Amino acid sequence: MRPEQGLLAIRKGLGLYANLRPVAVNPLLMRASPLRPELLAGVDMVVVRELTGGIYFGEKKRDKDSASDLCVYTEGEVERIVRSAARIAQGRRKKLCSVDKANVLETSRLWREVAARVVAKEFPDLQLTNMLVDACAMHLIRRPADFDVIVTENMFGDILTDEASMLAGSMGMLPSASLGDGKRGLYEPIHGSAPDIAGKGVANPYATILSVAMMLRHSLGLEAEARAVEAAVNDAIVAGILPADVAAPGAKPATTGEAGAAVRLALRAAR
Repeated sequence: MRPEQGLLAIRKGLGLYANLRPVAVNPLLMRASPLRPELLAGVDMVVVRELTGGIYFGEKKRDKDSASDLCVYTEGEVERIVRSAARIAQGRRKKLCSVDKANVLETSRLWREVAARVVAKEFPDLQLTNMLVDACAMHLIRRPADFDVIVTENMFGDILTDEASMLAGSMGMLPSASLGDGKRGLYEPIHGSAPDIAGKGVANPYATILSVAMMLRHSLGLEAEARAVEAAVNDAIVAGILPADVAAPGAKPATTGEAGAAVRLALRAAR
């Protein structure tokens, strides 16, 4: 048994099938990204990852000299995640990119067919494009500002959003929301735990704080409060309170506590 199985069980048990991962580049953190600044200008996307199906939840077998993981998707699972992503795209630039591996995988062929049907029937105002996952991985580096909303299956979304975190400079900057059909949600940074730095005061808290902003927005309906938290994080960055993963070379990085205190100070000042 691995600890990740507990998180998967929580997501499945609570019916949290839609994982929202916004990726926006703060101009002050462009130098923390390995990409050239001109490629990062205007990057503002949301990746909507299907969270309770696919290969992570399929039957798993291990024999003496072989192993297998079953990837299964139903039409209903694809329909609901595409609808979730399409609703988000309607409130943005109306561009939806569905990512699959339809040239190889039967589940991806089903995914592409269902996505096309749902968008054509229910969201005709959207521009839907289909992209193979390997091409998407390339274009996230080559032309990331072209993306608006990406919708994809569980494993592809897991991998692509870790790649996309480098656009923002660090996984320590990216929050996420895992949602179902109601207001209930699970909020966490996209990165996992880091027991090797536990208690050292060097972890970047901004993704966790921004996840709180997503909770205020999606579960509690407190849009003004969510924007206030996001603005406070930005104010802390503007003030140069940068943890080690995004600090400038040679600069003294802020501790976890210092970054949190800067956000609290900015929130108090804005009241």
